[in-house]
Amino acid sequence: MSSETIAAVATAVAAGEGSVSIVRISGPEAEVIGQRLFEAPGKQVWDSHRVLYGHVRDPGSGERVDEALLLLMRAPRSFTRETVVELHCHGGLISVQRVLELVLAAGARRALPGEFSQRAFLNGRLDLTRAEAISELVTARSRRAAQLAMAGLDGGLERRISALRLRLLDQLAELEARVDFEDDLPPLDGQAVASELQAVRAELLELVADGERGQILREGLKVAIVGRPNVGKSSLLNLLSRCDRAIVTDLPGTTRDLVESELVLKGVPLTLLDTAGIRDTDDRVEQIGIERSRGAVQAADVVLLLFDLVQGWLAEDQALLDSLPPGIPHLVVANKADQPAAGPPADADVCISALTGAGHEALVDRLLQRCGHGGEQGLRVALNQRQLDLAVSAAASLQRTLEAGEQQLPWDFWTIDLRGAVRSLGEITGAEVTEAVLDRIFSRFCIGK
Repeated sequence: MSSETIAAVATAVAAGEGSVSIVRISGPEAEVIGQRLFEAPGKQVWDSHRVLYGHVRDPGSGERVDEALLLLMRAPRSFTRETVVELHCHGGLISVQRVLELVLAAGARRALPGEFSQRAFLNGRLDLTRAEAISELVTARSRRAAQLAMAGLDGGLERRISALRLRLLDQLAELEARVDFEDDLPPLDGQAVASELQAVRAELLELVADGERGQILREGLKVAIVGRPNVGKSSLLNLLSRCDRAIVTDLPGTTRDLVESELVLKGVPLTLLDTAGIRDTDDRVEQIGIERSRGAVQAADVVLLLFDLVQGWLAEDQALLDSLPPGIPHLVVANKADQPAAGPPADADVCISALTGAGHEALVDRLLQRCGHGGEQGLRVALNQRQLDLAVSAAASLQRTLEAGEQQLPWDFWTIDLRGAVRSLGEITGAEVTEAVLDRIFSRFCIGK
């Protein structure tokens, strides 16, 4: 355990927001600091895992700083496996900051981002996948993302990765034994080893595929709505977001700037961008809006190209379609299906009425399918980006090991890349990880976690 005692505010801090704020203290001096600052009236028992009522008092002036509750958790029965004291103060800005200042003045050091979770990992309270799941749960933007984070926090991912790593270690042990003592051991069935490595690799690739789909649930999608002026882009944004975020009129060029709306559709967080209608214009303000629209298209994960079904598919619509960045997923959406159409909807992917809502469900389904969302409801666990990179590296190492077997190379050639695969899987769970990697991972956490 660390010899330093750390402290931080473990809850969000904002003026007028939240009725309770928590100052968390962890380390060998946590209980001493708590006793120095906290005054519990009456005959309350100062014992582990009990809640005390009282006041935080400035030991220098004797001033009562806040009415509070104190929770003591003696080591190792705490999140960090160190002695932890939590001071539950009033919310807001001033009181909790004054309490934290007193804690720091009493001998604690201000915690770094993620330092509580890092100590929990270093003290064996959490593996690395569970620690990362805490951060993902805090930042989850949808219910499904939170469910995936909870699956990681419950150890589902760690168990799968550790089981795969153990299978590789078994094969590595057999191979290394033949390298050193082949004359004293029975012959090794290389085909059986290769079959086991191929099976592990297949499971890893399945985890990678699930992780890539899970990224959509974690990070969300940026969707740009583009089209000529007055085709219904703002009406579509308002329909999808269920609120009047954009001005809707019959005048072309109403939207002069980007309008953003964040929402969750079928478990997937989306940022909708209602862009200015793209056309030739001498209006400098509108030109700036159009330039920003083109920039939004470049940064989008998927584009909804809206056209007016009443007017039909025009040359300007085709020019917009041709100008989309190559490779970007897009949907051609025919709007105003509630009105008499000028002709067939060309090659529209879906027909809607942004005014009445007709076609709304079909549009959402096609949108999510087009950008790779499918089957996420069945996901049990999903790798984050760091874990994905390591799983891909492990699969590549196993492929090179299998190629060594196909070339009938000696056993020691098999072990080179097999060790690399074992190491990559160990980095996912934290079984094999450097201090620098840990610092980089936990620095992304919020302070107080």
